[in-house]
Amino acid sequence: MTETAKGPASYFPSIEKKYGLPIGEWQELIRSSPLTKHMELVSWLKTEHGLGHGHANALVAHTLAEGK
Repeated sequence: MTETAKGPASYFPSIEKKYGLPIGEWQELIRSSPLTKHMELVSWLKTEHGLGHGHANALVAHTLAEGK
């Protein structure tokens, strides 16, 4: 039986399909950015990489939560 992803991770399959990069690569981009605040990172992903707000928000939320 497969568990359905919950929270930000539920966006991951559609992010990979729509933007063509694995989640790990998006997370590395986020971690290597000099930006540290959630909304700064979301805005950066939207303007520099063309992500939609929901996808950018999910990636940033999940990545920042891993660091805690």
